[in-house]
Amino acid sequence: MMNLILQASAGNELMGFLPLIMIVSVMYLFFFRPQMKRQKEEKIFRTEVKKGSRVVTTSGIHGKILEVAENYIILESENSRLKLEKSAISKELSAQYSAAEK
Repeated sequence: MMNLILQASAGNELMGFLPLIMIVSVMYLFFFRPQMKRQKEEKIFRTEVKKGSRVVTTSGIHGKILEVAENYIILESENSRLKLEKSAISKELSAQYSAAEK
């Protein structure tokens, strides 16, 4: 008899943790996993950036890449050249510029 009571209370404790487990799994699926995927894609983009690409920096500067080094790039924007860290590149705009020129 006592054994049945212990088994029943163990099952109730597990059912008490079920909502918490569900919340954590939903947060992982909808928040953490997409963020990690986006960070991975940005890292790949920054390592594969090449000379001649048109990009936007995190501060909003639009320009064309003149030189690519291991940790930095030289960016030309409106008759000025800037030396920036690769991590300052936000996104590539080459496709937008080529579509606008046509």
